[in-house]
Amino acid sequence: MTLFALAGAFETGLLFALVALSIFMSFRVLDFPDLTVDGSFPLGAAVSAAAIVNGIDPFIATFFGMLAGAAAGFVTGLLNVRFGIMNLLAGILSMVALFSVNLRIMGRPNLPVYGSDTVFSRFESVVDAGLWSNTILLLIIAIGAKLIVDWFLKTEIGLGLRASGENPAMAEAQGIRNGAMTLLGMSIANALCALGGSLFAQMQGVADVTMGVGTIVTGLAALIIGEAILGRRTVFLATLGCVIGAVVYRLFIALALSAGFIGIRPQDLNLITAVVVAVAVVLSQRRGKRGRKQLFNFKLVRGAQQNDEGQD
Repeated sequence: MTLFALAGAFETGLLFALVALSIFMSFRVLDFPDLTVDGSFPLGAAVSAAAIVNGIDPFIATFFGMLAGAAAGFVTGLLNVRFGIMNLLAGILSMVALFSVNLRIMGRPNLPVYGSDTVFSRFESVVDAGLWSNTILLLIIAIGAKLIVDWFLKTEIGLGLRASGENPAMAEAQGIRNGAMTLLGMSIANALCALGGSLFAQMQGVADVTMGVGTIVTGLAALIIGEAILGRRTVFLATLGCVIGAVVYRLFIALALSAGFIGIRPQDLNLITAVVVAVAVVLSQRRGKRGRKQLFNFKLVRGAQQNDEGQD
């Protein structure tokens, strides 16, 4: 693997860490399988690219992209909470609708931002680290997003969000409004995904209406790989696993694509993705079984100790 390919893998991995955090919020915290991300990812790209082309500051344009993503997540939550549409179908409906919305925003299938001022060009003008400038900026953003999610999930509202996703009946009995928690969680999740899309468009120099295809698979792969490596015993480890899992996933993909000597070609990307995800799922399941077995053994030992103490 060349140094250029390695830097590209780190950049893409750190960027998709935001998507993995988004899926962690919806899928793990809220127990809401959200397919909106395939639409909110290009939505963030479309909104920020359109804003940048029209002369708006790239940081404000990125914020607009996040707001648009939050609105998309709110609509998905509203379809589920207010109109009783099944969560999976609500996400699919939003994803389909966002394809047309993104075309409307850009006015065409893709919108280049080449030559325009972006957050990456702004950062490079301050910190010129050559090939690693984008990586440093994305690392700061990914770690910052991870720490904010950690902090939020420990607040009173965040604890309510976790309780609502873990046990809705118990949460409602404690006075937590499950519907409001769903709307809030879905808005935050899709704002994170739209932030990833916005940065992806600025990094690649173009926003494309099809750039969200497979976003859910990539994010889930990063999430599962992170859980296989670090587990999810605490929020800190779970969110750190999202960041590490996304980077490891992209490194695997880059290594596989650079292994041309065994006959792998770029068109095999989907096959490689499926194999990597399958291996990660198997490892994660084995880790879970081992954890339960250790817990079971612990109970047996404690029981045996108690019996011995009783006999004495």
